[in-house]
Amino acid sequence: MMYRLIANAAMVVHFAFLAYLALGGFVALRWRRTIWAHLAVVTWGMLSIITPIECPLTVLEDWGRRKGGEAGLPASGFIDHYIEGVIYPEQYTNLVRLGVAVLVLFSYLLYVLRRQ
Repeated sequence: MMYRLIANAAMVVHFAFLAYLALGGFVALRWRRTIWAHLAVVTWGMLSIITPIECPLTVLEDWGRRKGGEAGLPASGFIDHYIEGVIYPEQYTNLVRLGVAVLVLFSYLLYVLRRQ
């Protein structure tokens, strides 16, 4: 029971992380100091796309699921399991990534313009 709770908590935090990745720049428009946390999240997101680095939240969720008697996440990971093919078709992955990048850049542009 505890392992499943850990796995589910890791999954929820992962979804929150992804939401913050996409929208955190807009949060920084209201709470300026959060821009540094968002820059760290964006950096991690970019690293996870361009390198084979494994996300600790994925590792934690997979561990919790396996210890809790479940199958665990597939080798392809969190995004492939919960998002690609579920929320949007897999062939649109690069388009979705571009959309998130544009959203982040737009929020940063607004951030800079509001500082002036």
